Amino acid sequence: MNIYVTGLGIISGIGIHVPETVLSLLACESGIGKLTLFESAHKDIPVSEVKLDNTGLYEMFELPADRTFSRTTLLGMAAVGEALDDAGIEENSRKDTVLISATSVGGMDQSEQYYRQMKADDRKTHLRQIISHDCADSTNQIVARYGLSSFSTTISTACSSAANAIIYGARLIKQGLAEKVVAGGTDALTLFTLNGFHSLMILDTASCRPFDDSRNGLNLGEGAGYIVMESEQSLMKSGQIPYCRLSGYGNANDAFHQTASSPEGNGPFLSMSKALFQSGLSFEDIDYINVHGTGTPNNDLSEGRAMERLFGGLVPAFSSTKAFTGHTLGAACGIEAVLSVLSIRYGWIYPNLNFSKPMHELSIIPQKEFLTGPVKHVLSNSFGFGGNCASLIFSKNKFPQTKKVVSA
Repeated sequence: MNIYVTGLGIISGIGIHVPETVLSLLACESGIGKLTLFESAHKDIPVSEVKLDNTGLYEMFELPADRTFSRTTLLGMAAVGEALDDAGIEENSRKDTVLISATSVGGMDQSEQYYRQMKADDRKTHLRQIISHDCADSTNQIVARYGLSSFSTTISTACSSAANAIIYGARLIKQGLAEKVVAGGTDALTLFTLNGFHSLMILDTASCRPFDDSRNGLNLGEGAGYIVMESEQSLMKSGQIPYCRLSGYGNANDAFHQTASSPEGNGPFLSMSKALFQSGLSFEDIDYINVHGTGTPNNDLSEGRAMERLFGGLVPAFSSTKAFTGHTLGAACGIEAVLSVLSIRYGWIYPNLNFSKPMHELSIIPQKEFLTGPVKHVLSNSFGFGGNCASLIFSKNKFPQTKKVVSA
C-alpha cells in the first residue's frame, strides 16, 4: 500500500512555518546563535531558538493569558496547524484524523518554573505547571486545539522519537486502522536539557561541524515538525495532490550503550537496511541522505561507518541539517522529515554547513555546497540514546503532479 505525504508543518530556529524555512535554506542561513530564552550559567553555549518567545506564541494562537501551556505544546500547535491546513483537512473532518506526536522534553519548562517558585515559597505556584510535565500533555493539548478526536498517542524514544511516530502512523494506515495521520514531534529548549547535555560533555562551544574531523559536539535546538500521511483511498476522496510517498522505514536497536552508538554502526546499518528492504529500492536508488549527523565524535563515526558498510564505495550525497536547526531532540526527525520532503519537491540537496576537514577514519565527505537537480529518493536517519535507531525513505510520486509550496 502506498502512503502519501499531503501536508507539511514546521517551526524551528530557521523559520516559522514552511515559507520562512525555505528562504533560510536557500540562503544557507543557520539558526544557531546566543541563548536568549532563559538565564543560564551556560549562556555562551550556542543554541538554535525559535525566534518567538512564549508571549509571541500565545498571541499567534490568541490564547488566554490565564491558561498555562508548555513551550513544547505551543511549538507543536504551530507545526500541526500548518500541516493540517496544508493538507486541506478542514475542521469538520479533523475528528477522523489520527495524531501521533513525539517529544522527549515534554513540559519541562513549566516544571522548572514551578520548582523555582516553590523554592521561593511563592503562593503563585500553579498545579497546571506540574500537570504539563508529562510528555502526553502536549499531545492532548494539540488534540483539543484542533479537534483530532479519532485516536492519538505519544512516542518518546529519545532523538528517534519523531521518526518512530511517523513509522507508527504509517503502520496504522497500512493496517487499515487509519486513513489520515498527522505525525511528527515537538521539543523546546529548557535548562534541564542544556545542563544535562553539558554534563555529558557533548555540547560544542562553537557552531557544530557534523562529519568534520574537528567536530566537538552538538548544538541544541528547539522546534516542531509534522507531516500528514494519507492512504491511497483517502487521497481519492480528498483530491489532494501529494508531495511524495513514504516508501520505506525501519527501526533497530544495537543495545550497545546508554548514550552511544556502537563503533561499527550496527543499529544505523540495520535501520537503513530495513528501510531499503521495505521500499523495494536498492542502495543505488538513493539520491540523498539527510543524516542524523549531530557533530559528536561518536555519532558521526558510527553513522559514517554504517553508510560505508551499506553503500560501499557508492555512498550518495549526504549532509546534516542540524548545522541549520540545531539538534531538536524528539522533534529532530519531524523537522528533518519536512526538509526531506522539500528536498524531493524542489530537487534540493542541502549543504553540510561548517564542514572543512574530512574525518580521518572515513573515506566519505558530506555535501559542501547547495545542490539542485533531480531527487527521487531521500533517506532520513534519526538515532537516539539507548540505541534507538530509525530510518525513513521518502520517494517521488509515480505520477507527474506535485503539490505546490506557497512561497514566502
